Amino acid sequence: MTVDKLPEWSAIKGLVYPERVSLEQCSSEYTAKYKANVIRRLFQRQGLPLDSFIDLTGGFGVDCYYIGKDFRHAVYVEQNAALCDIVKNNYSLLGYLHSECINDSAESFITTASKADLIYIDPSRRDRYGNRTYDIKDCTPNVKELREVLLDKARVVMIKLSPMFDWHKAVVDLPNVTEVHVVSVKNECKELLLVLEKGVKPLTITCANDDNLFTYTLDNTGEAIRKVYPSWEDINSAAYLYEPNASIMKAGCFNCVRDRFGIEKISANSHLYLSDKYIDDFPGRVFSIIAVSSLNRKEVKEVLHGVTNANVATRNFPVSVEEVKKRLKLKDGGDIYVFATTTDENKHIIFVCKKKIM
Repeated sequence: MTVDKLPEWSAIKGLVYPERVSLEQCSSEYTAKYKANVIRRLFQRQGLPLDSFIDLTGGFGVDCYYIGKDFRHAVYVEQNAALCDIVKNNYSLLGYLHSECINDSAESFITTASKADLIYIDPSRRDRYGNRTYDIKDCTPNVKELREVLLDKARVVMIKLSPMFDWHKAVVDLPNVTEVHVVSVKNECKELLLVLEKGVKPLTITCANDDNLFTYTLDNTGEAIRKVYPSWEDINSAAYLYEPNASIMKAGCFNCVRDRFGIEKISANSHLYLSDKYIDDFPGRVFSIIAVSSLNRKEVKEVLHGVTNANVATRNFPVSVEEVKKRLKLKDGGDIYVFATTTDENKHIIFVCKKKIM
């Protein structure tokens, strides 16, 4: 896991690794570098100095290491004394010498801390009994209570949250959010990042999946309810099917995607799109449509003639993937993809596709 998650660090001899839970909860090298890039571009865009940086919840020190590289001085704060000692040792071996490591709680340290250009905080999403929490006020430290103090101490505040959190609610709970980043790696949603700044600015949402970025502002999402969806004739004649990536699905900006790329959703709740044209920069997977069919046995037998294996998925469909495979008599695998979904006219259909090589 260490080599895949932290390839740069795993190549350094003598690094000490913490208990498994701390290693599992730390950021990967990729997501830490993503955060560093977001901060660097934000500061450069606004002409702000990259002078002082505080990581209030240091953990294994991955985020502090990659973000802090751009700053003249970094402060790593961690309330676990053993973990703090591990990071001191590792930073020395990594040659990361401009970071001060302090064993203290976030709440205690911030009350007397000097002002900084950036504060980063990754609150624990577990309560004192070890149960997962899904509300900002239940995290430790409570960033909702600390918000005003954090903004008083720093020009910019970045907060890392679990992808299980509802970013819409987080924005309501934390006024001053100017950027939301939904970060996925290999189409698996990993982190939800919030950037807070003083003043009133348009809210920008970025859906990141590896190197693919889709950005929009909240005031031009195009999320008005569309009452007219493609007819059966349009569906049956479409050439390509588009499936948004995990970050788009989490952000929920489906109509914005529709308007940006000029493609139509199959129905209000399908979250699949159709088009006659090929879009090479679509933020997700693209499939060439081989056939479209109802679930009529005769039609299904015809469109799946000779197909014994397929990758089956359901979107807005009343039965499970396993049940669909059973009905269609398909085994997993192969280069054929079958999407079972429901049209806006409540008609159950399947798309038989092949993945478009980008």
